[in-house]
Amino acid sequence: MTNLPATTPVADLVRWAKMRWRIEYDVRELRHGLGLDHFAGRTWRGRHHHVTLVTAAQAFLALQLRPP
Repeated sequence: MTNLPATTPVADLVRWAKMRWRIEYDVRELRHGLGLDHFAGRTWRGRHHHVTLVTAAQAFLALQLRPP
């Protein structure tokens, strides 16, 4: 947002600000609601599997909760 031209319409600025809020909300949900920060393993492969499963769970929930 800091690199947008001064002629950027206000509606676009609001849209960008809302997208940033949504990203922060999703990361917080991944960490606290789905356990992204609960990984206690030692290997890269184990962390990769954990992150993959958490991401799949988040995608599943997003599809289940979206309006029809």
